[in-house]
Amino acid sequence: MNWLTGRRRFTLMIAPAFLLYTLYMVYPIAYSVYYSFTDFDGVAESGFAGLGNYRTMARDAVFWTSMRNTGIILAIAVLLLIPLAFLVAVLLSGNVKGSSVLRPLVFAPAIVAPILVGLIWIFILDPKIGLANALLVAVGVPARPQWIGGTALSPYSIAFVYLWQQIGFIVTVFYAGLKMLPKDVMEASTLDGASRFQQLRYIVVPMLQETFGICTALVVTGVFKVFELVYALTGGGPVHLSEVMVSYMYHVTFTTLQYSYGMALAVIVFLAGAVASVTTLVVMRRRAAA
Repeated sequence: MNWLTGRRRFTLMIAPAFLLYTLYMVYPIAYSVYYSFTDFDGVAESGFAGLGNYRTMARDAVFWTSMRNTGIILAIAVLLLIPLAFLVAVLLSGNVKGSSVLRPLVFAPAIVAPILVGLIWIFILDPKIGLANALLVAVGVPARPQWIGGTALSPYSIAFVYLWQQIGFIVTVFYAGLKMLPKDVMEASTLDGASRFQQLRYIVVPMLQETFGICTALVVTGVFKVFELVYALTGGGPVHLSEVMVSYMYHVTFTTLQYSYGMALAVIVFLAGAVASVTTLVVMRRRAAA
């Protein structure tokens, strides 16, 4: 068994995981990239189309609408979800009465299937039968905003629902990070007269830079996977005005059966998510090292 040492042992140990990763990750990506350069319709023989699908994408107004909507959701998620989750985690980590009950309640939406979350919020945001507009009418507001299904507010409503669903999970990550902070540092700062705000600003936030980076990366990658919420809330309508990148990719691939064009969209979604995630991690690491 002397041959089973060093590099060979390491190779054998990682081989099963590497094969699974190749099968379920690398192969689908390579498959999508290949067919994005063809005119394959899912049935007939494919022919090489070069950059034709990507040139079509550049002229596709719905694609740019889906990019804009994805950007709106991403901006709201990063600018609101991360700070709100951190503040909620800070509150729950303190001596708040009833925090043992509040913690599972805050986390509860994260374990509900996104398609069910969308169905729940339909009964709140629907312009005709929704609870939101019913409450507005009850307090004397005559206007009935088109929270979903309209031409302007749909991506913001989807972003709000995504925030509601994900905040519990991000709060849990921050809560774990707060509990890992050394107590002696916090006690020393208290003895030195630091206020709670000063502790958060000069001690807690700098020591949680890595946690902020992880949460931001999770939120960014999550936004580029939003599909069920859109499918349940608006179906991408009206006239594709509320499409996000993944929902439009699904529509093109499985509804209009433009298989190769759908693969090209999938490649762009993958690249956009990868670039955004890597950029986020690099920026966070540089800030932590500064």
